[in-house]
Amino acid sequence: MTRSLASLLSAALLASALAAPAALALEGDASAPIQVEADRLDLDDRAGTAVYQGDVQIQQGSMQLTGDRVEIQRNEAGQLTTATATGQRAYLEQKPAPDQPLVRAWGRTVVYHVAERRIELVDQAELHQGGDTFDGGYLEYFLDRRVVQARSDAEGIGERQRVRMTLEPEQQDGP
Repeated sequence: MTRSLASLLSAALLASALAAPAALALEGDASAPIQVEADRLDLDDRAGTAVYQGDVQIQQGSMQLTGDRVEIQRNEAGQLTTATATGQRAYLEQKPAPDQPLVRAWGRTVVYHVAERRIELVDQAELHQGGDTFDGGYLEYFLDRRVVQARSDAEGIGERQRVRMTLEPEQQDGP
């Protein structure tokens, strides 16, 4: 396969992967250009995977995903199933809707499950939404329901990381 064909296929794979979950993003995100920077790409079209390595930065509209390594997986229909970022401090940022606060998430592993609209944060997990923050060994965030589940330990975590949260009180209008 020529280098330009591989580049074209990887761009098409990434475009279909990130554009598919339009509900995750602001309305214009799905049609926004996708920008990817990495030191290396390994594309396996038959397996439906694209693996980016080396200070990976992916941006489309309000969505940003970064890590030392990002693996995109798609199903036989070509739809994105998962995007997994790993590294010392993998990061996902998204503005779910104009009236909702920015969601920022960190972990040594950040996994976005498209069909379930669910984010998993593993090892040194941290989630910020507006003024609310959650920390622990493992966090799971359901985008549509705005539900957080946190645990101090999970598979792949060396030592327990206590769950902590800070919830900002809602502002009251006038006295």
